[in-house]
Amino acid sequence: MILPATIIFFLMSLSPAFSFSGITVDRDDTGKATIVSQTVQYLKGKKISASDDKLRIIANSVYEESQKYAIDYRLVLAVMKVESNFKNEAISRKGARGLLQIKPSLAKYIVKDAGMEAEEIISLHEPEKNIKIGVNYLSKLIDMFENLTSALHAYNVGPSKAKKTGALDTASSTRFTKKVMAEYQQIAEVLPDPEK
Repeated sequence: MILPATIIFFLMSLSPAFSFSGITVDRDDTGKATIVSQTVQYLKGKKISASDDKLRIIANSVYEESQKYAIDYRLVLAVMKVESNFKNEAISRKGARGLLQIKPSLAKYIVKDAGMEAEEIISLHEPEKNIKIGVNYLSKLIDMFENLTSALHAYNVGPSKAKKTGALDTASSTRFTKKVMAEYQQIAEVLPDPEK
């Protein structure tokens, strides 16, 4: 028996999880599915040259990792847009790679904390690995600097440079930080809030 969506959503409103025909449906899974689906549509709208499967992998990884570190997935997408314009194969002049522009030297430092094996840093062009390392690093910077603009500035220039006298005072006015915050605001207008 197939239940109409309105009945399913009504049942979900009564309980965080319910079961029918032996299948348990968790309200959080539906919210995740909606966000991942809408993120895929958003990425398609950006004319990214990737298969639907690859876009789903990116959207799912962004959602999963951002949830793990309590970071808004839309912020991660904004950083991704500014860093690589959603180009998985992007390589910067300084050797940063992938969607979130991770340097191999940084990956070596982050990889164990992100629950990965050291061998995995050679695959920074694989979306799941790049996103896992990048979101872990962004989370560390947010904790370290205790404000978003300083953490974004540090993501761009490195924490040592960001800590230099005066650098944090201008963090909110740097080109990178402004671009990320503007992109974040635009994305937040079209993609759902993860808390709702």
